Amino acid sequence: MIEPVGFIGLGIMGKPMAKNLLKAGFPLTVHNRSQQAVEELAGLGAKVAPSPKAVAEQVKMLITMLPNSPDVEQVALGSNGICQGAKRGLIYIDMSTISPQISRRVAGELEPRGVRMLDAPVSGGEKGAIEGALSIMVGGDKDVFDQVLPIFRVLGKTITHLGPLGAGNFTKLANQIMVAVNLTGIAEALVLARKAGLDLETTIKALSGGLAGSRCLEQKTPNYLQRKYLPGFTVDLHFKDLGLIMESGRALGVPLPTTAVVQELFHALRARGRGGLDHSGVITLLEELAGMDGSGTR
Repeated sequence: MIEPVGFIGLGIMGKPMAKNLLKAGFPLTVHNRSQQAVEELAGLGAKVAPSPKAVAEQVKMLITMLPNSPDVEQVALGSNGICQGAKRGLIYIDMSTISPQISRRVAGELEPRGVRMLDAPVSGGEKGAIEGALSIMVGGDKDVFDQVLPIFRVLGKTITHLGPLGAGNFTKLANQIMVAVNLTGIAEALVLARKAGLDLETTIKALSGGLAGSRCLEQKTPNYLQRKYLPGFTVDLHFKDLGLIMESGRALGVPLPTTAVVQELFHALRARGRGGLDHSGVITLLEELAGMDGSGTR
C-alpha cells in the first residue's frame, strides 16, 4: 500500500520533486508560502494544507525542502509547526541543505514526540529534480531509511545511506565544495580560452573529452554557450551553503582555503546584484575581472 506523503517547500527543487511523487501514485498533501506553486500542485491532484501542523496531522511520512536552517527550524518546531501536528510514528525527511548541527537539534526535539527523522539533502539541480535523477545523501537510522526507500527511488538515481543523522548534510557540504570550486575553475578556464580568441563551443568539446570533463561542465555547457544563466541552482543558495561549509570547517578544525576564496567570489556576485543567477554565472564576474564583456571582447 502506498502511504500518503506530506511535502512542504515547493521551490525550484521541491516543486518538481513533489510532481514526481504525484506521478508515481503517492497521495500528496502540500504546503508552501507561495500559493502559486500550491495551486499548481493542487491542479495535479495534491491536497492542500494551511500549515505545517496541518500537513503533519494527515500523513505518516513528511518531506521538507526548504532554503536554510532557520526555515527548517521554524517549519519543524515553530508555531503551527510539524511538532504540533505530528502523531507518534511519523517519519520526517528533511531534504534541505542545512547545518548538520541543526538537523541533530531538530531531531532531538522531535524524538520525544515519537517522530523519527532523516536528513537527506540532494544534488543534481533542477534538471535532476525534474528527471527524478537526483543524488540523495541520507543520514539517520537504517531501518527508517529502508522504509523511505520507495520514496527516494522516485526522486533519485543515486541513493546512499551514509550513517547517523547529520551524515547526509556533511556529505552534501562536501559535495557543494566540489561543485563550487569546479564551476569557478571552469569559469576561469573558459574566460582564458575566450580571451585567447578560441571558439567556445569547440573548446568545451575538447575539454569534455579529457580529464577536465565533469558533470558540472556537461550540465552547464548550454549556459556558457548561450550566455544565459537562468537558475537551476542560484548563486544565493550556493553562497548560503558555502557559509555552512566554512562554519563546519571551523567547528571540525578543517582549513578550507580554496573554498574561502570561492565564497568571496560568490559574495562579490551577490554584491553586484547577481544572486539570482545560476551558480555557473560566476563566470560573469571573472569576465569582468578580465576586462571582458558578455560577448568575450574587451
